[in-house]
Amino acid sequence: MNDAANDPLLNHLLAALPEDVWQRWQEMIEATELTLGQVMYEPDVILTHVYFPTTAIVSLLYVMKNGAPAEIAVVGNEGLVGVSIFMGGESTPSRAVVQSAGQGFRLKSQQLKDEFGTNVAVLHLLLRYTQALITQMAQTAVCNRHHSLDQQLCRWLLLSLDRLQGDELIMTQELIANMLGVRREGVTEGATKLQQAGLIRYARGRITVLDRPGLEQRSCECYAVVKTEYDRLLPKRLAA
Repeated sequence: MNDAANDPLLNHLLAALPEDVWQRWQEMIEATELTLGQVMYEPDVILTHVYFPTTAIVSLLYVMKNGAPAEIAVVGNEGLVGVSIFMGGESTPSRAVVQSAGQGFRLKSQQLKDEFGTNVAVLHLLLRYTQALITQMAQTAVCNRHHSLDQQLCRWLLLSLDRLQGDELIMTQELIANMLGVRREGVTEGATKLQQAGLIRYARGRITVLDRPGLEQRSCECYAVVKTEYDRLLPKRLAA
């Protein structure tokens, strides 16, 4: 990992920890590489670690009995993977898969539970993050039910972009289709429309956003609802 990607404070939750907590956590967290397609947990399996992405994006998916997946949320440098650990359920029926490769840090599950149970500041921070994550999940369900594929694609691109540094995503149309739970042809048509409108450039699995304000304008209300809630609930970087 390069020095920039190796900075744990790129993760907003780690950066928001009180200084005394952060000093203690530095001795407990460890860097980890998150590879494209890596399954971080399966349904009903108890995690041994929770993960704090810094330059990677993780997709939380629900997989139907026939194997068809649908994304319920994305997690990147704003949060963590493994909320079931401190919420008391220990496991979840969803699956977590790395959708954009990068770096992150991990902490043993028991260590996080100990902190959650004894430190009020950590408890409040993680509960606020969980509320923001629930908002994203709920808004995703609403969006998938009421809005067009074009609007869903814009929302998905913007949420992913917020969790990366830069304006480029490396993502195949097949993977996007799996995330959105739609046919690949629909993604192809949607991406073509956005490219013709001058909003993105798409070639060989690489999506470059050319006009972010235009993309936001074309998106439905769901992106703004989610972003506003994250901004409201989660503090800015305090530990840096």
